[in-house]
Amino acid sequence: MKKVVLAYSGGLDTSIIIPWLKEKYGYEVIAMAADLGQGEELEPLEEKAENSGAQKIYIEDVRREFVEEYIFPTLKAGAVYEGKYLLGTSMARPLIAKKLVEIAAKEGAEAIAHGATGKGNDQVRFELGVKALAPELKIVAPWREWDIRSRDDAIDYAQERGIPVPVTKDRPYSMDRNLWHLSHEGGDLEDPGKEPPEDVLLLTVSPEKAPDVPTYVELSFERGVPRRLNGEEVDPVTLLEKLNALGGANGVGVVDMVENRLVGMKSRGVYETPGGTILYLAHRELELLTLDRNTLHFKEQLATRYAELVYDGVWFSPLREAMDAFVDRTQRTVTGTVRMKLYKGNCTPAGVTSPYSLYDEELATFNEDEVYSQADAEGFINLFGLPLKVQAIMEKKTGLK
Repeated sequence: MKKVVLAYSGGLDTSIIIPWLKEKYGYEVIAMAADLGQGEELEPLEEKAENSGAQKIYIEDVRREFVEEYIFPTLKAGAVYEGKYLLGTSMARPLIAKKLVEIAAKEGAEAIAHGATGKGNDQVRFELGVKALAPELKIVAPWREWDIRSRDDAIDYAQERGIPVPVTKDRPYSMDRNLWHLSHEGGDLEDPGKEPPEDVLLLTVSPEKAPDVPTYVELSFERGVPRRLNGEEVDPVTLLEKLNALGGANGVGVVDMVENRLVGMKSRGVYETPGGTILYLAHRELELLTLDRNTLHFKEQLATRYAELVYDGVWFSPLREAMDAFVDRTQRTVTGTVRMKLYKGNCTPAGVTSPYSLYDEELATFNEDEVYSQADAEGFINLFGLPLKVQAIMEKKTGLK
């Protein structure tokens, strides 16, 4: 029998795809689940995949690779999609695609399959990853082929075949969880005019239920990469796990947004990114202290484009690699320690130090100093404002408005 490797999560869509692939194409289905930090969600996957009809399942522990090779480069770039989304799902998809390709080669499979819908971004992310790494592989996307048109249809399909799924018509949210975040879409969240129900949140408490006293977190970075938490050196996976617990307990990192999907429509999602929010804000504070004005401002422009590349699934591209080279050059001095204050949904700086600090107290002081002549500012302002002055004179002379 010909083989297909399925990106498997154990959720509704991928659970029903296994029997569908066998019925439709006669494939032998090899399931692959990437351990990105889903925790207890992975425990029943082997039994579930076999009960759904998979020949075998690979559960690949890629947590450290995910953090070091995907999260940290995006963090260093400062990439945030549309000013709010910290790209938790987007960063994970190219790594999953990479693992699918590796297992397809090992198993001699002719195709890759995924459970992304024809309306979403993930179909693009998975398939661009496969095209970049193994263009000879076929790609099967059931949502673009089958007669199932809704999540209710999918639930019915599963029940008819006796396949247990973790979704009901009462709680129909589509969720994606990894070390970086937990996303929620669908159901009553599809109405952006309504506040999300509180029971949507699973990693994070609401600010109203957070402690009445602040929690302080100290992060130490080396060349833009976080290395120590509260003075203790920790591995990247443990670092994120601890920050998620601290941020979640203080209501930090919840984003409710209407975003522009790559495929042309808007969608509403609720994202929980407690640890990632702390890291982003801490890294930003350190850059404000250590990067010069021109570099910082240009990097902000690059960050927007970097976020679009990641969101669009163009991870394996020459442009992203070139951007990484620029970003790494900027991070040479992004070393130091940042103290963050977590309090009822807020994450604010409470002190930052660096051996490469560009802040000079003697220059910035409002008290008397010996290094700055305030009289020099007059000539600077005259030259800096000369184009404005010339424009104003011309307009007054000609009557132009």
